Amino acid sequence: MTFLGMPARAPRGVGHLRGDQPFPAAAREALANSQLRRNVGHATTTIRGKSAAVIGELPDWQQLREAGSAIKADVMARLPELLKQLEARVTEAGGVVHWAADANEANAIVTSLVRATGSDRVIKVKSMATQEIGLNEALEAAGIAAVETDLAELIVQLGRDKPSHILVPAIHRNRAEIREIFLRAMPGVDPALTDEPRVLAAAARRYLRETFLSTKVAVSGANFAIAETGTLAVVESEGNGRMCLTLPDTLITVMGIEKVLPTWQDLEVFLQLLPRSSTGERMNPYTTMWTGVTPGDGPQEFHLVLLDNGRSAVLADSVGRQALHCIRCSACLNVCPVYERTGGHAYGSVYPGPIGAVLSPQLTGIEDNASLPYASSLCGACFDACPVKINIPELLVHLRNQAPHPAAERAAMAAAAYTMDHPKLYAAAQRAAKLARIAGRRGQGLPRPLSGWTAARDLPELPKETFRQWWAKR
Repeated sequence: MTFLGMPARAPRGVGHLRGDQPFPAAAREALANSQLRRNVGHATTTIRGKSAAVIGELPDWQQLREAGSAIKADVMARLPELLKQLEARVTEAGGVVHWAADANEANAIVTSLVRATGSDRVIKVKSMATQEIGLNEALEAAGIAAVETDLAELIVQLGRDKPSHILVPAIHRNRAEIREIFLRAMPGVDPALTDEPRVLAAAARRYLRETFLSTKVAVSGANFAIAETGTLAVVESEGNGRMCLTLPDTLITVMGIEKVLPTWQDLEVFLQLLPRSSTGERMNPYTTMWTGVTPGDGPQEFHLVLLDNGRSAVLADSVGRQALHCIRCSACLNVCPVYERTGGHAYGSVYPGPIGAVLSPQLTGIEDNASLPYASSLCGACFDACPVKINIPELLVHLRNQAPHPAAERAAMAAAAYTMDHPKLYAAAQRAAKLARIAGRRGQGLPRPLSGWTAARDLPELPKETFRQWWAKR
């Protein structure tokens, strides 16, 4: 499927969505790091508690979820139309719209725009889209420094690390580790720096203040864009985004095409859903909106880069497209028992956790991230937590069906299907299954070559009689 002349699959520049190693291998390494498990477990537990408290205050929370889901479904149904409307309104308001089919095109557009200003440094608002395309690395290769201004992103950048959470990129770090990073990598930091959160935040504020006041170009993402007015919106908790969006002369926003909303009235739904699901707040402390260019107020040059990078291909899948409903709240990460134990790096992608397990494989092609749809117990907690009701378990099963399977596994599934289709053969197989108690590990595993399946899970205790035997007696 294509729309607006863009390719169905982004053919280049999606390396930041591909895992360096399969999830099972990366997860084993993460599970061996007890400090990581403590850090992530403590943080996700805290966020869950805050979120549950403010969600519980709303008697119409489920209706809000339904509304958010319906709006997103409507957007996906007429995305080309809404994007054209957005482009027209942004242009009318004095902005310039650029279309980027993939990461390479987006990076080239942003790099050329920054060069045109004569600047060799940009300040950045936290943005998943720019992480997805590897913008910082592309700018660095062009001799342009990109300074992250979100505190957690700054920690990751100074530590030469990678984000591990959608909302809290440095969730895998505790405050002692952050202190060490600041002492090692932050210019001008006080050698007597302590690990008190207030002191660490003050050190970051001092470091960033000069950068805010002296940098003429900013790069941001966008949480939402309103098609009917051409308005962009960024929500955040620290105020760094407000500084980036108002002080520089030039603002460049890189936005995934799925972030568009039809009307202002639609926005009110998401401004209730997002903060409660993400930070556990009733509203975001900073909500910044702008429409094009206003003479004498804020940036005097505005560019909007609309990023496809595989999203058209996701849109073409009637089941998979619901992954594009995601509003990047991270609620699914905070309730996922797998993420809580492995952290985000094990997913090998900018998008970790349950949503990453269904979004990344679709953006790159399932072959490049075939193990991610299996990074789940299918417990369904992510579906229950998602503020726009993305059925992540359904997507996981859908993508598992698309993933390449070894010949032995395909043969085993074919044999199972044949057996279940023949009652006498199925009854004989039930009787034979009792041998697993003798042959398997402590009666709960399977012998080779099936032992791989039970290496990480136990077979249930076999009942004394089958259902058919029980039925026949009654």
